[in-house]
Formats: sequence, C-alpha cells, structure tokens
Amino acid sequence: MMYVIIALLVILVILIIVNIRIVPQSQAYVIERLGAFSSVWQVGLHVKIPFIDRIANRMSLKEKVLDFEPQPVITKDNVTMMIDTVVYFQITDPKLYTYGVERPINALENLSATTLRNIIGELELDQTLTSRDVINTKMRSILDEATDPWGIKVNRVEVKNIMPPEAIKEAMEKQMRAERERRESILKAEGEKQSAILVAEGKKQSKILEAEAEKEAAILEAQAEKEASIQKALGEAEAIREIQSAKAQGLKLLKEAGVDEAVLKLRSLEALEAVGDGQSTKIIIPADIQNMAGLVSSLTEVAKK
Repeated sequence: MMYVIIALLVILVILIIVNIRIVPQSQAYVIERLGAFSSVWQVGLHVKIPFIDRIANRMSLKEKVLDFEPQPVITKDNVTMMIDTVVYFQITDPKLYTYGVERPINALENLSATTLRNIIGELELDQTLTSRDVINTKMRSILDEATDPWGIKVNRVEVKNIMPPEAIKEAMEKQMRAERERRESILKAEGEKQSAILVAEGKKQSKILEAEAEKEAAILEAQAEKEASIQKALGEAEAIREIQSAKAQGLKLLKEAGVDEAVLKLRSLEALEAVGDGQSTKIIIPADIQNMAGLVSSLTEVAKK
C-alpha cells in the first residue's frame, strides 16, 4: 500500500512539473479550459491543470513585418501595373487574434490586396506614381480599422515597389528625356541671354565712358582756348599800354625840350610827305595846310639869310 501511495505522489509531482509553463517576454499564451476560453498567460510562471487546461495558441507580441507578393492593379485610366506592399502590424489582443478570424495573416494579406486595388482604382497613372504617401496613409487607416476585431494593430503600410508595363516605362523614359532636353535648352537660352545682356551692358558703359571722355576733353579744350584768349587780350592790352606810355613819354620829352608850334607843324608836314609817297589811293589833307605852307616859306627865308 505504501508503494502505491508513493507511486501516486511521484506521478502527481511529474504531472505538476510537466504542466508548469514559463511565458517569455513579449509572448502570450491563450488557455482553454474544457474547450472554452479561460485566460491569457502573460510573462511569468504558470501551472495548468492536467487534462483540463490546454494551451490553445502561442503568439509573439512583437511588431511583425509582412512583405506581400506584387499584386496586379488597374488605375482609373485603365493601366495595369504590379504593386507590392509591406505591412507592419502588432498583436494587441491575443484572445481576439485567436478567435476573431481564421488564419489572421492570410486574412490580412487578402484585405491588403483588395484595399490596394480599391485605392489605385480611384487614381490615374501619374497620381499613382507620385502619391505614395497618400496610398500609404489610406491603406493604414482602412486596414487598422478593419483588423481591430481580430486583435491586430496596423502601425504602418509602405508601398514597396510600383512596376508599370514596359510600354509605359519606355514612354516615361522618353518623356523624361524630352523634359531634360527642354530644361537644357532653357538653361542654354538663359545663358546666351545673360551673355548678350552683359555684352550690351559693356558696350553701353563703354559708350558712356567715351562720351564722358569727349565731354571732359571738350571742356579742357574750351578752358585752354579761354585761357589763351585771356592771355592774348592781356598781351594786347599790355602792348597798347606800352605804346600809349611811350607816346606820353615822347610828348613829355618834347614839352621838356621846349619844342614850339612851328616845329610840330613841320613834323606834321614830313608825316604828310611820307603818306604821299605811299601806295595809298586816299590822302587826308589837314585843315591848317595853308598855315603849314606859310610856315615853310618862313623857314626858307630864314635859311637864305
């Protein structure tokens, strides 16, 4: 009897040891008791009841990344292309994740594909290629709301790659090449325009400088001519002053020498004789020519005596 009790105790200890579970960090266990949901084990040491409790699901609470295969989509302007997306999600409710939907990952993948088709169907090709942020935001919002009953939180959605048809790629490359050539032509024309403007500005400045130089030269020349005229006038004035001074000095000397009126009239007669010998066609006769003749007769008589 003792051996039976010991055996039962050993079996009980083994059962307890076998049913001890340690839940690691960032994991959760869903426990069912007699087929019904019982509890969720979080981090720590737990013991389940043998033959009654069962671990229905083990899951990681870390953020997961799902990289789906490229999905065919059709744009609003009827262009078919392939788009693959990446979904970042996290399990927030282990119970809902276990009982909310069958194969949650597969359900999330199918939901992502249908949501992507709906969003791209509202956009044209050009909008699809340039609106990745819009597509990401809409998909994240729709998926996050739709997966709440599944205990899943969609944190982020990224459009990984957009692959248009080859014909569209070639047309886009031609368009890009034409755009680059257009920009190059514009830049070249702008450069030539700036060069012409600079050349014209240079010519303008050169003309202005030449005109300024000619103006300065004319001013200097006029000033020089003015100075020369002034000097000439001063010279002539000085000469006239000297002549007048000399005449005044001669008259003074004659006066000091006591020259009488007869001598002066004789000198006037000599001057008239000199004028008559010249080539002039006009001769001016002084009004007192008779007096001068009488003076000459008197002087002749004096000489005879």
